[in-house]
Amino acid sequence: LKLKARLQQFEALQAENMRLRDLLDSSYKIGDRVLIAELVGVDLDPFKQQILINKGRHSRVFSGQPVLDADAVMGQVTQVNALNAIVVLITDSSHALPIQVLRNGLRGIAMGTGIIDQLKIPHLPNNADIQVGDKLVTSGLGGHFPPGYPVAEVVSVEHQPGEPFARITARPLAHLDRVHEVLLVWSYEQKLAGGEEEDTGAPADAAQ
Repeated sequence: LKLKARLQQFEALQAENMRLRDLLDSSYKIGDRVLIAELVGVDLDPFKQQILINKGRHSRVFSGQPVLDADAVMGQVTQVNALNAIVVLITDSSHALPIQVLRNGLRGIAMGTGIIDQLKIPHLPNNADIQVGDKLVTSGLGGHFPPGYPVAEVVSVEHQPGEPFARITARPLAHLDRVHEVLLVWSYEQKLAGGEEEDTGAPADAAQ
């Protein structure tokens, strides 16, 4: 039994090392300053999709700060305390993120649906050039997220007869329901603007 417990502990450490290595690899691709934080809590309210991380004001975390996993955007910081912070996920129904289609630059907004694996892209006309399989990335508009971060992949495009807008859904590329560590990002522009020094516990508005 003791040997089995040690093997399980070793496997858990191996898995953690692989996750951290993936995060570090993705940080090189981002090119901005990053900090690894651990997830220490999940909001149990079914109508909210938020997590608690173990970095806060003492680590210069700020409200509105982008949060990523090894693959894509997860969400943004909405409340900062001394030693921890609350992150709202991009699938929370209150969250809106300016995006663009990687293939052609078409701009839109990715909105949370309250479902962990689903986003909606509203207000794109029926004739918009967007299709299943298109990758969506941050557009850089709104001031919180630098451009080019992966966000989601389009999984359905429905054209409604007589309706002005298509019904578009996308699947987040981040592993929102099974992440253990996240990347906090400081972009060059945010550092120039003094974002590192922001000291507030007030929730950030969703990106416009």
